Amino acid sequence: MIQAENINKIDQGIVPTPALSGVSFEIQTGELVAIMGRSGSGKSTLLHLLSLIDSPSEGRIIIDGIEVLKLSDIGKTSFRLKNFGYVFQDYALITELNAFENVYFPAFVLGGNRDGYKKRAKNILEFVGLKTRLHHYPYELSGGEQQRVAVARALINEPKILFADEPTANLDTVSAKVILDLFKKLNKESGQTIIMVTHESEDKSYADRTIWLKDGKVERDEKIP
Repeated sequence: MIQAENINKIDQGIVPTPALSGVSFEIQTGELVAIMGRSGSGKSTLLHLLSLIDSPSEGRIIIDGIEVLKLSDIGKTSFRLKNFGYVFQDYALITELNAFENVYFPAFVLGGNRDGYKKRAKNILEFVGLKTRLHHYPYELSGGEQQRVAVARALINEPKILFADEPTANLDTVSAKVILDLFKKLNKESGQTIIMVTHESEDKSYADRTIWLKDGKVERDEKIP
């Protein structure tokens, strides 16, 4: 479970500007939640705070009973590696590594059994439909294929929570549907908790719930029937 309590974020600059103001909600284990709103509403800022990429100016974030903002910087890094998976709109693949290597790289960083994480990487790439593309480099893959590699990489350490920031923004309609169908499959078959930021209104049909932001505040919180 994720609990966000009175989250505030001030963007520092010549004139400090509130990015988030008093945001509170809970996300249950196994939910697929879409965070939506207009550009500048605070969607990506909220995702970065929940996933410990950034820290709020005020508030509490509790994940499975752990008040994560109280962890040290090293503790936060360790927590992220062990519990979170990330998918970004720009794929963020390492160009010098092929698909297979990109996927197992986070597990390599954590250490562990080499044969075990390599086998897991192959299985995940097969799950996302890239069994025949293991040894292709990012420049040899389409945008949709690169994003599927990114999803596979996010799953390699068996994360409790998968965070996706505008995962279909750079994809055509067909490739976007492949990614969203994959998220739905992960959620329904594996019980994967997924928190996805999106600006595409049609994407909400894939979610169990939608949290709408407006001007840095929760405008409404809807269960999808």
